[in-house]
Amino acid sequence: MQTGPREIVTPYRPIPLAVPEGMAPNEFFNSAENLADLTQNNGLLQNPEGLLLYRKAIGHSNIFDTSIIYNTSRTILDPLGRPVRRTQVPAAVKNVWNRMNQIVVEFMLERYPDPDGHLVLAGEASLDATWALTAPGVPSIRMLHNHFIVFDKAELAAAPLAEPGNPNLTDGGQHSLFQAHMRDVYRAFFDGLDLKILKPCRDGTCRIALTGYPQGLPAWEIAGGAPMLRSVRFWQEYDTILKGFLDFYRSFFSQVSTRNAPMLPDLYFPELAEEKLLFDNDFLKTAKMVRDRCIHDAKYANAIRWQPAFKQLIYRNDNGKLIVTISQNSIGNAITELLGVVVKRKPDAEAYNRAEPALLDQLFEVRRRLAGADLGEGVGTAQWPADR
Repeated sequence: MQTGPREIVTPYRPIPLAVPEGMAPNEFFNSAENLADLTQNNGLLQNPEGLLLYRKAIGHSNIFDTSIIYNTSRTILDPLGRPVRRTQVPAAVKNVWNRMNQIVVEFMLERYPDPDGHLVLAGEASLDATWALTAPGVPSIRMLHNHFIVFDKAELAAAPLAEPGNPNLTDGGQHSLFQAHMRDVYRAFFDGLDLKILKPCRDGTCRIALTGYPQGLPAWEIAGGAPMLRSVRFWQEYDTILKGFLDFYRSFFSQVSTRNAPMLPDLYFPELAEEKLLFDNDFLKTAKMVRDRCIHDAKYANAIRWQPAFKQLIYRNDNGKLIVTISQNSIGNAITELLGVVVKRKPDAEAYNRAEPALLDQLFEVRRRLAGADLGEGVGTAQWPADR
């Protein structure tokens, strides 16, 4: 069987959506009006912390697909001021968020226990809120939200290979500036983080054989497996990975922007940044290379993501191990592409209707477990009651 990224077709029920005249769709998607519609038509469970579990109306997979969004649309009306990553979430909200994540991931692993049969993943894709809403690549809902997705590996194996040059494939080996020019610096910086549960994967051992992804990205095995998702320490280390990434990314582009810039005042790991980054010749040489190109190439400079863009996820590899990885650069929107799965969504109400009953049954069971753990109350819609 040939290894390579796959492109699958996922049918969905067409949604009648009236975007007000003069607004771009992604501008409307970020409005309080649209988020209210999301709750009323697809909401499953919500809690006082503002976390909403909902059915993905246009999803990645019809086997299992759901999201939890930190819905701040009515409490923070400025879309550019809303939290877009875990580090911006209040501690009390993140405590509930982590427990919800743990329960949903455990459900997926319980329902789909065979790593040869299904690809299981959960995680977040985030772009910084300093981007203009209409810029290419900005998420359609500009608030922190997680994805929980299951793919059938037999369907993936039967799917055609994706175009290798597809720009949405987040491939550290081909597209990442960090991977191409600062791989050793990047790894050394992460190795300096205080991690006990997360153990570094080496030499591509965490790749999915079917797709060959992720490629070139740092990855860590969760020592102890799924039970560690119930550990506070695990979620602290999951945040540590993100904080380290943010420090590296921000420090690098600070040097790109300004030669010999002083260390940023609000880094999470300032001593590590000083030792591993700001005194490293490869790091600073690469910053100069990018800076020089920005000065002479307006199109290149305009495409720079000056603030952190990333995808971070938990997935199960072919050996049944749970792996954490984070991308150096989110080239596309869909988090599935980090694992080599390109999703082509197709309007097909009949095909979606065939898959919907089994999908909803699973989502109602997830909702029941979350409600039982005092993590929220059911949401009723025109399609389902609040207490099913």
